[in-house]
Amino acid sequence: MENTLGLEIIEVVEQAAIASAKWAGKGEKNTADQVAVEAMRECMNKMYMRGRIVIGEGERDEAPMLYIGEEVGICTKPDAQKYCNPEELIEIDIAVDPCEGTNLVAYGQNGSMAVLAIAEKGGLFAAPDFYMKKLAAPAAARGHVDINKSATENLKILSECLNRAVEELVVVVMDRPRHKGLIQEIRNAGARVRLISDGDVSAAISCAFGGTNIHALMGIGAAPEGVISAAAMRCLGGHFQGQLIYDPEVVQTGLIGESREGNLARLKEMGINDPDKVYNAEELASGQTVLFAACGITPGTLMDGVRFFKGGARTQSLVISNQSNTARFVDTIHMFDQPKNLQLR
Repeated sequence: MENTLGLEIIEVVEQAAIASAKWAGKGEKNTADQVAVEAMRECMNKMYMRGRIVIGEGERDEAPMLYIGEEVGICTKPDAQKYCNPEELIEIDIAVDPCEGTNLVAYGQNGSMAVLAIAEKGGLFAAPDFYMKKLAAPAAARGHVDINKSATENLKILSECLNRAVEELVVVVMDRPRHKGLIQEIRNAGARVRLISDGDVSAAISCAFGGTNIHALMGIGAAPEGVISAAAMRCLGGHFQGQLIYDPEVVQTGLIGESREGNLARLKEMGINDPDKVYNAEELASGQTVLFAACGITPGTLMDGVRFFKGGARTQSLVISNQSNTARFVDTIHMFDQPKNLQLR
């Protein structure tokens, strides 16, 4: 799958990022998201594949494109026989977030990116549009830190695993009212907190790369993005755990569904009989082959954002594979005009 789709999925996130970056700083978060969705979908429908969206823009009745269950790829068209033999192609599941951090794009802030993860059919957890308690950490702490332990305990374990003082550790937390106690506990333990307004996928995977000065992600964020983060961390060997949050009182800032009881009923309808189960990366991204791709929209810890120049644009992307055990950073020049007219400034 990597050999067949590896280069193409980079182009998918690149085109989504370029489309969205044109709206950076304009205060139009919905437009920044919409153009990214359209660009990503257009690219996917040119790919020689049979794809199905398992995490996307929402349910079919609320998302016109890249909705959950939508089929994408040339080989899903009604006239697919003209282009390929659909039966010969492996079916793949796709999780997408065409503009991760729409507010960041709208206000020209750092950390937004276009992301996707793919695996063979059934290889990605179809997370409901709920919230998820998350814990991400470097590979050295994998299996040692635990989401059921307190932040204080996990920081002590992380300190031992990384051979660094707790005071040297940096923990990323979403800046939300629900995290007031968590933030205070981390600070009381002696570690430093980096607050972010949006975009915790980047924070999660940054834990797996040395030199980012990010050592953990803690707190509650969106569940679909948790699955995408888990796919990347599965490939990188980092630690990731997630636990669905279905109680609106815990989230404090709104939750899909009217009540705790209603959300529990919805989970049961989806076949999730243990709503409090803690999932690890291998359970959230269980496919034999898992690929992750991202492209910076605005500048971030791992990748620079889209930079426009006369006649083109420059992007930085990341593609991670558990098939080849690689994490490739890709720097691409996109030539909108003929090369002779380019001015790379």
